[in-house]
Amino acid sequence: MRDADRFARRVLRIAAIYGIAVLLPQYFLEAEIAVRFPPAPNHPEQFYGFIGVALAWQVAFLIIASDVRRYRVFIIPGILEKLGFGGAAVVLFTLGRVDLPVLAAGAIDLVFAVLFTVAFRATPASRSPA
Repeated sequence: MRDADRFARRVLRIAAIYGIAVLLPQYFLEAEIAVRFPPAPNHPEQFYGFIGVALAWQVAFLIIASDVRRYRVFIIPGILEKLGFGGAAVVLFTLGRVDLPVLAAGAIDLVFAVLFTVAFRATPASRSPA
């Protein structure tokens, strides 16, 4: 296995494990989050929907990591997933709409976006059988 493949596998696995560790507990912390970061979610379907979609992406990252050459193209929407939250966190923080912990979480996603980009560029595409 090439170093680029190992790098991509590690980045995607670390991102997935981190994401699962951060997201999964939120299913059980709605009341705590409402107290620490008011106001309480007034659209719980969006709160739980966000967690569900984000967790699905963590599973996708594990699948991509299982064969980075085969699934390389799916790193692109992974980059967009990381930029989506990271970028929003930065903009919302600069507008005074979220606190520092949200910015920090967004910054972590932006770091993963950069690492995913490096992994995508370093990993060669698999060759399809002719």
